Amino acid sequence: MSRVSLLNNPLLLGFEPFERALDRVAKASSDGYPPYNIEQVGEKALRITLAVAGFGPDDLAVQVEDNQLVIRGRQADDKDRAYLHRGIAARQFQRSFLLADGLEVDGAALDNGLLNIDLVRPEPTSRVRTIDIKGKRTKAADKKLAVDTQAGDR
Repeated sequence: MSRVSLLNNPLLLGFEPFERALDRVAKASSDGYPPYNIEQVGEKALRITLAVAGFGPDDLAVQVEDNQLVIRGRQADDKDRAYLHRGIAARQFQRSFLLADGLEVDGAALDNGLLNIDLVRPEPTSRVRTIDIKGKRTKAADKKLAVDTQAGDR
């Protein structure tokens, strides 16, 4: 079965990565664990806060894969404990966030069961690039280039 793409218009060239990003978001897990907040902490800064009670720094991994922020958590099961009731399970999770182009992870900190991940959008640097125009040279242009080159050698 073929899927109808919203971006298959011939005037929309080069939007395949955007379409793949939409597919990744659609396939993201609908599991609500761990709960999280996203807040704006500055003009060009965001913070994602995940509630990861019971997880230590060694139980968590924060990675950026292409433009996707992936947070993984895995708790080791303590075999030395004998539980009479176990309501807090050692649970693993993976939570992903698709990052916009230019958004960078500034750091992560674990504090009182909350994992804070800071994101920043640095100022864009202006790039100007001149593109040479190639074409058929005329004999007059070749003679002028040869004269200019000889004059520069003197």
